[in-house]
Amino acid sequence: MNSETTSKVPVALTIAGSDSGGGAGIQADLRTFAFHCVHGTSAITCVTAQNTLGVMRVDPILPEAVVAQIRTVYEDIEVQAVKTGMLLNKEIITAVAEQVEALQIHNLVVDPVMVSRTGAQLLDNDAVNTLRHLLIPKAAIVTPNRYEAQILSSLPINSLDDMRAAAQMIHRNVRAKVVLVKGGGMQGNLRGVDIWFDGHKMETLTTKHVETKNSHGTGCTLSAAIAAHLARGCDLITAVRQAKEYVTSALSYALDIGKGQGPVGHFFPLLNK
Repeated sequence: MNSETTSKVPVALTIAGSDSGGGAGIQADLRTFAFHCVHGTSAITCVTAQNTLGVMRVDPILPEAVVAQIRTVYEDIEVQAVKTGMLLNKEIITAVAEQVEALQIHNLVVDPVMVSRTGAQLLDNDAVNTLRHLLIPKAAIVTPNRYEAQILSSLPINSLDDMRAAAQMIHRNVRAKVVLVKGGGMQGNLRGVDIWFDGHKMETLTTKHVETKNSHGTGCTLSAAIAAHLARGCDLITAVRQAKEYVTSALSYALDIGKGQGPVGHFFPLLNK
């Protein structure tokens, strides 16, 4: 292809783990980038053996190998936005935070990936503290689910007012620039309701709730979609609103595969054909 027929496209980078079942992690991120016509690059932090029933094994990538992936991409390709997912341990989180600083990454979306939507803690306390103190303050936005927001805010979250209080606490105490507390793990009519707080404006963001057991990868997909919209030049609140609409549509076409929790339908327009 010659230079007259090529075109510049936005580029995003995902720094996250690999999901062998294809429902979450870098697989979900790259599909989400592609859907939004954003070229996806990646730095893999860990390799998991998992399927729709659960995670059977996790193998970390050496921190220096994670750094090499990030720096190699940046040395050659202009990246407009970055998202982080599963960073797994203190050493990898520290290495990633150092690269964010060294490369002056501004459009950074941090999905904490500390606790699953069912409440199972995925990171040890050292990793959580490193994420809290080193990486989250460098993010343009952090997107904790209910249980992650409870850890970051040290507050119980059972109501909409609790979500608002947690968002304010995370902004103040963790020095997060913008907080999006996600309601996917909430009960009843709070599912699908997220709270945005930027230190000045508190907004309740609502989309319709989609009833499905096949919701694997929703957190990864939302943060990747936010990054994709930032790469395309959207302002942050617009990126979040459009990302929420995308996830809702993808949930409406969730894939009923495997014996457990299937993934969302990232390429849902193709599923109609």
